[in-house]
Amino acid sequence: MSGTLYLVATPIGNLADISERALQTLRDVDLIACEDTRHTKKLLNHYGINTRTVSYHEHNERERAEDLGQLLKDGKNVAVVSDAGAPTINDPGFRVVKTAIERGIKVVSIPGSCAFVSALIVSGLPTDEIYFGGFLPSKSNARRAKFMSVKMIQATLIFYESPHRLLESLRDAHEVLGEREVVVARELTKLHEEISRGLLSRLLKEFSEKEIRGEVVLLIDRTEITVEGKEKEKSVSELVSELEGEGLDSRTALKRAARELSLSRSEAYRRLQSEKSQFD
Repeated sequence: MSGTLYLVATPIGNLADISERALQTLRDVDLIACEDTRHTKKLLNHYGINTRTVSYHEHNERERAEDLGQLLKDGKNVAVVSDAGAPTINDPGFRVVKTAIERGIKVVSIPGSCAFVSALIVSGLPTDEIYFGGFLPSKSNARRAKFMSVKMIQATLIFYESPHRLLESLRDAHEVLGEREVVVARELTKLHEEISRGLLSRLLKEFSEKEIRGEVVLLIDRTEITVEGKEKEKSVSELVSELEGEGLDSRTALKRAARELSLSRSEAYRRLQSEKSQFD
């Protein structure tokens, strides 16, 4: 019989944040595939677990997935863990899962900590619909393009970011997305955990005046805020669509939308084309 592949979530900071089921699984499997064996050993040693480990990271994932797939086919049980949180969430694991599925091997999730979920539930931002974008690009142009691509998504936007790029990312977000409610969650579950909430402009100022440390989750509300503090209810494309639905032709609808939004016709047209491109 084939073995079972277990995807085991590990603590994102506090070592106590692991389930009895996860610990028992790590004790019982034949092998634990780790993003960093040295890091995982700290967790295993803390709980007196002596299961054999092997490295499984982005640089050897392709070859290691084949090796692990064969072990599973031969009847061995294997657990995959990342350094912190749920494996495969911006961490290695996808290839071995895909390999196991292709070979008819059972895949089991052992749930637990996940940084962006932990940040979301304490953020105070809407949780009914979310967009998780992983790590933001390191270059400003690519990062701004990313923000532009998600600007019209009606969901809470969630990203991972490094502390030394947070200020630049907040600045790019403010310029591309406009004024929005934002939450910066740092060092979750650790001693110096910090949740900062407020408008983008305020947090941009706050973080420009202090040193930023620790892993960061950046959450951005779906709705832009006007200077008066009121939500912008409609985009140019939404308003044009409504006016066309009332019987106006596209040219007249655009002209009226520009007037209602206090925009020049050329600016309204530019925004309309930009908004449409997000959905092409």
